[in-house]
Formats: sequence, C-alpha cells, structure tokens
Amino acid sequence: MAYEFVLYEKTGKVARITLNRPEVLNALTEEMIQDIRQALDEADQDPGVRSVILTGAGRSFCAGYDVGTREDGTSVMSPDGQEIKEYLETWWHGDRDHANNLMHIWKLGVPVIASVRGYCLGGGFWYSMACDMTIASDDAVFGQPEVRHVSNTSFLLAALTNWKQAHRWGLTGDHMGAEEAYRLGIVNKIVPLDKLEEETQALAERIALVPEASVRINKAVTWMGLEAMGLGAAMRVNAALSTIAHSSHGHEREVLLEAQAKGGLKAFLEARDGPFRPEPFGPKSRVK
Repeated sequence: MAYEFVLYEKTGKVARITLNRPEVLNALTEEMIQDIRQALDEADQDPGVRSVILTGAGRSFCAGYDVGTREDGTSVMSPDGQEIKEYLETWWHGDRDHANNLMHIWKLGVPVIASVRGYCLGGGFWYSMACDMTIASDDAVFGQPEVRHVSNTSFLLAALTNWKQAHRWGLTGDHMGAEEAYRLGIVNKIVPLDKLEEETQALAERIALVPEASVRINKAVTWMGLEAMGLGAAMRVNAALSTIAHSSHGHEREVLLEAQAKGGLKAFLEARDGPFRPEPFGPKSRVK
C-alpha cells in the first residue's frame, strides 16, 4: 500500500522502509510513526519478505521527534491551551504508545536492520537501537540531545551498553560518532557512506538465505529471553518516567520556548545546544 511519510519498496526477499521527510531530517511525527508501524506489519505479513531494512531519505536517518510548532503557532512541548490533566494525559498516552512501537519491532517474525547515515538522534536513535541489527555509515552521529530540554533517555541504551555508559551519554545529551557507537555495541558495523546501501542489502539478503522458521524462532529466542529477563518491564517503566520528564514544564524549558517563538526552531536549538559546543563527535564538534 502507499504511505504518506514513508516509502515502501520490495527487492526480491528484502523490504526497504524509508523515512521520507528529508527536508526536516526525517523528524518523527505521530503520522509518520503510524506509517512506520503499518509498513513493518505489511512486510511481516508478506510471505515473500524475509528481512527488512529501515532507513532514512536524504542525508540523515532521523533527527528525532519533531519539536516544531502547532497550527496555532505554539510549541508542541508547551501546555498552552491545555489543562494540567489534559497535558499529562497527552504525554501519558504518547509515551506509552512510543514504547509499544519500539517493542513491536521485537515481535515481528522478520528481522529489521537499521541502515543509518548522518544524524540518528532522539527517537530516531531509539528506533535504531530497537532494530535487530544496525549498520552505520562512517558519518553517522548518534545521541539524545533532547535531555537538555527536559526529556528522557531510553533504557535501551543501558541494555545495549552498561549503566555507566548510559549515564555518560544519557545525562549530557552529547553526540557520539559511529566509532564510539560501534565500540559500545550500539551498531554492528561501520561502512563508508557510499557503501551503506550495498552492505545493508547484502546482510539482508544473507539472512534471507536461512530458512524462514529458523530466523523467526531464533529472533524470538533473543527477544523473548530479554523480555523474560525484564527488558519489557523496564521499557514500560521507561514510558511512565517519560511522562514525568515531558510534563516537567519549568523555567529552563520556558526560556527555550521563548527563543523558539522569536526565532523558530533554529533559535530553539541554538539556545539549547549552544552551551554544549563543541560536541564530542559530529559536525558540531569543531570549534568555529
């Protein structure tokens, strides 16, 4: 079927799902997230599809959740026009759904490979970590800078690395480069940018050579085992704590929203991230 915010292609036994908002570095909206989930289900329900590649159009995988403005001009992070109850309820349902969408990837019978170039931040970083495997180009930049405007990290970071590394990156929002992500076990392999599609496709086709039942069962061995160890429960706690973080609307966020109201998203990001530059990795790591 056709989607509005993702592209769905099938080559042989491999389905490719491409986040398709390149003009905003594939920033996630609720509508795009719904398209991603439906496209993943389409691939999973197609007996001719044996593996899936999740990637982004343009120069980045995904810059995270869209923190732009509503139709009335207010920020999506502002409680303006909402009662406290409504504001909390919005975040409660949203954060619960976001956690469920990540865990939904684990329950698919087909494996999902994240093919990452450029920025892979915030919610995009979470999607890459939730995938079964990740291949990154040598220009990939990972991170969760949203913690700087009172948001939350993901327990997936601790699950993939360890709690000290999860704190190093989750408590600062700092960017990490592809080499650091590889060292920590967040990505499986780093390849040159011009080889990313080729390398990811080759891995997807190699998986497709294995009998379908074997792939499905052995993927379940991993994810069902991790859920039995408590990963699923940890993600649900993560969602509840996300609600508290997102609804913690105080002075620090108000300053950022004032900057956004005056100068748009660019001004918001400058006010939020400027004090942290130079970043450890990525384009903003260089002192101007």
